[in-house]
Amino acid sequence: MSNDCDYARDLELEYRPFSLSLSSPLETADGTIETRDGFLVRILDTTPDDGDPVVGYGEATPLPGWTESRADCEAALERASEAIGTTPDAALEAVEDQVAARHAITLALTDLQATRESTPLYRYIGKGPMVGRVPVNATVGDGSPTETASEAAAAVGRGFNCCKLKVGRRDLETDIERVRRTREAVGPDVELRADANEAWTYDEATTALEAFADLDVAILEQPLPAGALEGHADLRRRTGDDGVAIALDEGLLEHGVDAICDAEAADVLVLKPMALGGVDVARKVAAWVGMLEVTPIVTTTIDAVVARTGAVHLAASIPDVPACGVATAELLAEDLGRDPVLLEKGSAVVPQAKGLGVEGVWQE
Repeated sequence: MSNDCDYARDLELEYRPFSLSLSSPLETADGTIETRDGFLVRILDTTPDDGDPVVGYGEATPLPGWTESRADCEAALERASEAIGTTPDAALEAVEDQVAARHAITLALTDLQATRESTPLYRYIGKGPMVGRVPVNATVGDGSPTETASEAAAAVGRGFNCCKLKVGRRDLETDIERVRRTREAVGPDVELRADANEAWTYDEATTALEAFADLDVAILEQPLPAGALEGHADLRRRTGDDGVAIALDEGLLEHGVDAICDAEAADVLVLKPMALGGVDVARKVAAWVGMLEVTPIVTTTIDAVVARTGAVHLAASIPDVPACGVATAELLAEDLGRDPVLLEKGSAVVPQAKGLGVEGVWQE
């Protein structure tokens, strides 16, 4: 997508590193993560008509296994800062295929343009009506059955009506019991989802699906390794139209939309803007899969406030979006600035200020 701006005559791109502590360590396939390390990006149009610079903010927060490394991201941002000049596309070409760096630059450019046009970012990218709220899910960790049920019940008490349970770290029987106890705790009206993060074999996933159907689980996310496209397609055929929906997350990056839809391997696709290379790419994918009758859901990669707010705007730009995984601020022990997104009664209140609506993140 071209990001050339008819008003941009003198653009400057600056970036600075940050390191934010997590509330608790994150276990990934590449090891334990205790901080989220990335770059805050600022793009300035220094020659607008009214004489005051217009600013757009972006964020590149690489995540092992999902994006380029921090070193490669920094190198890409440096190339972009040298190339941007008066042509935004030159900056995008300079980052090549470094998705986190591209995310930062496209978000900053989009924020700048939406700010220039005095419109919220979600309306700028979606061209749709005003949206006040986006439904969000609570994410429940992999505690014991009692802990899981208690955590989910507490989330429902705070207003969430959709809970996503992490599964796959414990034995299958325990995971099924965790879901059963959670259903008993939250009642029949709360949507339950489960995310296995590629943990199961085909037989384990089949057993889980049978049990989860009885417990009215709505979505099972990435039960098999990302490469198992046909395996997911087989699981989806077993569940039928009225069973547990199959969602792909890691599988989307592995195979792409065409292959997944050709194989009929997913009912739902999870869109992480940081891993896809930007809110512009994610918005196009959402529109594309929606036409193919696959449901898009937006989530973050445990991002700081700039990227997280961008994900909320992305979700708000998608018509009839289901509950999204953007309520992730509590996973950080600190942040880059004040969060403009209020969580209220299971929804994210969408900022209506021009652009992203993020302020105070760039301290001189």
